[in-house]
Amino acid sequence: MAERLFLFIQLEFPWELGPADGRYLLRRPADGEPERVIILETLGAAKRAGRLAGRRRPQVPPEPPPEPVATARATVIDPASVSAESQAQAWLNGLDAAAEPQAAATALNRVLLAQRIATADPYLHEVSPAQALLIRAGWGEGEQVAYGRWLHARELRRGKPRVRRSAALRPQERLAVLLAAREAPLLCEELTLRARLDLDEGRPAHAALQLERAYAAALAELPREPRVDLDGRLAELAELQGGVQQAAQAALTQAADGVAARDATSPAGLEGGEPRKDLDEEPIGHALRRLEAALRARTAAGVGD
Repeated sequence: MAERLFLFIQLEFPWELGPADGRYLLRRPADGEPERVIILETLGAAKRAGRLAGRRRPQVPPEPPPEPVATARATVIDPASVSAESQAQAWLNGLDAAAEPQAAATALNRVLLAQRIATADPYLHEVSPAQALLIRAGWGEGEQVAYGRWLHARELRRGKPRVRRSAALRPQERLAVLLAAREAPLLCEELTLRARLDLDEGRPAHAALQLERAYAAALAELPREPRVDLDGRLAELAELQGGVQQAAQAALTQAADGVAARDATSPAGLEGGEPRKDLDEEPIGHALRRLEAALRARTAAGVGD
């Protein structure tokens, strides 16, 4: 009988991700069925000496060599296997080289978010495919992929994607302005980025709460800008604010209902009662895009104008 084959996306990052090496099973929140298996492995970790034998500290050379660093490999596996290499090859031939790595990173970020909450470590952060040293896709037998190995794989990308100079110029100008203290970052800018991350990672409730604060900050900060061309955008944001506030309130209500449902049924909240309904992402996404557009317009004519 032929061995079952498992499809995977593998990403390597130039830092340790945080969770211990091992195998992690992600289940679907709706029904608890397996969704992805993630294998984490640390590679090339620097071996550090224990306590110094003597009391004297070693002198540091004026030009010390770079310290060796660890890299992390994450293999994101589809638990639904295929029975023939022709099926696996067809998947690889039709693979979307942008969407599939992003989906794998989203699954990995669920593990990283859980680790951040479990350890109460606010500095443990999510990742994106753009940060990966390399990305592979392929397939292998069960025992192989369980250890990050494969029968067949190909590289989707090695090294970071290129950024066009014209696309990088504006952020560099803004960075110089911020570092020179010629301008202070707005509260709404950071809150908007957090809302974008939450929405992209499939956390609409988190995004709604972040977006509510971002709108409140934007409508307090942006009218102070000496830019009459922002008036129309501010009027649009003011019209959208009510919907954003409703989405945030719905997120809080949903969270309270979810706690009540888990207390009344099973610990996992999967038995009995109604399944949890996610917020509608479209109005949240629309309001977020309009706020992002307003912030881009703020600096479109040149930083410091």
